[in-house]
Amino acid sequence: MAQEIERKFLVEGEFKSMAHAHSHIVQGYICSERGRTVRIRIRNDKGYITIKGASTPDGLSRYEWEQEIPLADAQELMKLCEGGVIDKIRYLVRSGRHVFEVDEFAGDNRGLVMAEVELESTDDSFEKPSFIGKEVTGDRRYYNSQLMKKPFSTW
Repeated sequence: MAQEIERKFLVEGEFKSMAHAHSHIVQGYICSERGRTVRIRIRNDKGYITIKGASTPDGLSRYEWEQEIPLADAQELMKLCEGGVIDKIRYLVRSGRHVFEVDEFAGDNRGLVMAEVELESTDDSFEKPSFIGKEVTGDRRYYNSQLMKKPFSTW
């Protein structure tokens, strides 16, 4: 079983000059019920399907399964998704032995910039880059499936 362990933070300050890569991501949700999501993602020219389970009470960990699928299939599956999409540019920034994924949102979530770091365990330590702000791990408002339903611009 694949367990995702990650922490999320708001971003304050400049980070793009530190990025070693970036990609455009558009994603929708076939299912976004509490405790389980089925996500379709198009990242540049590749498609993915991801299934996630319920988060632990602290929001640090949850089951995650992801599989690359043909781009044409992802484009067709996007048509079956619930209303709304997440549109963002993801930047990858190395910090110590970890890579932070920094998402700069577009559309109805424009103005929101968040960083995530995947960890090996819940007590794994990491070096915080200078742009890391308030931690929002476990705050459901910042889950992409929730940002699709209640965008940042409506807060």
